[in-house]
Amino acid sequence: QVQLVESGGRSVQAGDSLRLSCTYSGHSYSYYTMGWFRQAPGKEREFVAAVSRSGRNTNYKDSLKGRFTISRDNDKKMVYLQMTSLKPEDTALYFCAARRTILSDMSISQESSDYWGQGTQVTVSS
Repeated sequence: QVQLVESGGRSVQAGDSLRLSCTYSGHSYSYYTMGWFRQAPGKEREFVAAVSRSGRNTNYKDSLKGRFTISRDNDKKMVYLQMTSLKPEDTALYFCAARRTILSDMSISQESSDYWGQGTQVTVSS
């Protein structure tokens, strides 16, 4: 059974940086594309970023490119989301997700994800 546990969320000021972590428990970590999603109060959950099984390829929500960086450590079974220049509109509950994919496929979506964490709260004050 796969379990995902996010950590690192907290309250920060606008302009600050923050790194979120997601710990994967279970087997076959390297078979999973990993992603981050977020859900702001009163809004739908949205895609933030994804990283391929190898970690060599990444994908981002267009508006977050340049500020957010996703990475993974396959030895430690961890995935990270480095966030910089945070804005109040980044305030949300951030979720880690995993989708088992073939090596050439790094797509992940809310509908296609196989596993989810419980989320970690990020609050950005102006």
